[in-house]
Amino acid sequence: MYLRGKAGTVEAVIEPIAVDNEREGYGRNAGTRRHYYRLAFAMTELWPEYAGSPADGLRIEVYETWLEGISR
Repeated sequence: MYLRGKAGTVEAVIEPIAVDNEREGYGRNAGTRRHYYRLAFAMTELWPEYAGSPADGLRIEVYETWLEGISR
């Protein structure tokens, strides 16, 4: 939930494509296979009051359906 609506950077597309582990865990995956993405977030993007180094960040891998596109 702490990532929802936050802006991060895609660092990598994870190969090969895979099943959605969340849906698979509940037996709701009908074989859908998509990519996972490695994302990078500045700690201050996630927690505005973060008092650590400005260089600190979070790296996380999320399934394709979690991503929201943006236009530039």
